[in-house]
Order: sequence, then C-alpha cells, then structure tokens
Amino acid sequence: MDMEQTIESLMDEAEVSFIGSVDAEGFPNMKAMLPPRKREGMQVFYFTTNTSSMRVRQYREHPQACVYFCNPRTFKGFMLRGIMEVLEDQASKEMIWREGDTDYYSLGVTDPDYCVLKFTAENGRFYSHFHSDNFDVPVMSEI
Repeated sequence: MDMEQTIESLMDEAEVSFIGSVDAEGFPNMKAMLPPRKREGMQVFYFTTNTSSMRVRQYREHPQACVYFCNPRTFKGFMLRGIMEVLEDQASKEMIWREGDTDYYSLGVTDPDYCVLKFTAENGRFYSHFHSDNFDVPVMSEI
C-alpha cells in the first residue's frame, strides 16, 4: 500500500484524531478529538467543539494548527499542518450537525456554545516503518 492509500485508510478508520494549537505564550497544545465530521480529501476537515473552549480562543489568536491521525497497533501515522478557522455561521453548523449532538449542545444546532472548526491543510509528515516523509497536500481543485 502506498503512502497516499495508507493516509486515506488512517483517516477513514480513525476512532480518535488529535488537534494542535498554539497558546498565548507560543507553546504547542494537543487535544484528542472525535474524528472529523466531514472532510474534503486530505485538505479540509470539519470538527465540532464548544465556542467557549480554550482551544477556540487559541485558534482565534493563532490560527496555525495541526491535525494528527494514527493507528496505534501498526504505529503508522501522519500529521497535517495548516490553518484552523472557527466557524459560527448557521450553514456550517447545520452541515455537520448529527442526531445526538444535543447531548453536548443542549440548545440544539443554534446553541451559541456550538461551533465548527475548519482545518485547511498545507503540508504534512507521514511516519511508517521507522521512516518519515514530508509531503504537500494537493489543493482540491488539483485533484
């Protein structure tokens, strides 16, 4: 299986993904998240989160971000670097809303404490079999 196929498989099978942000002092912060609700190839990813969260404050101040996917059994993984946007418009919120989300956002899809994180990847680093490779993420219009 080539690198691109392995990356696609890691994204599709992920039970957890990790997102990274930069805090006010310039230090990296990581957080485990549920897998993205939606993705466009390996370039754009959408996550749900609380508008009031520390992570949202960090992304608003420093949009530089990373997303990491891995398979702990095979010790294969990849990191994507890019920009994280905080989306609060109703269309974005409805796009990834799922039944059962009221467990997290009691006021429903219009809950002011519900927002969407949109990550747009620029490049990445893939690790497998004691070897790492850097790669550029293809722009959706190039695919």
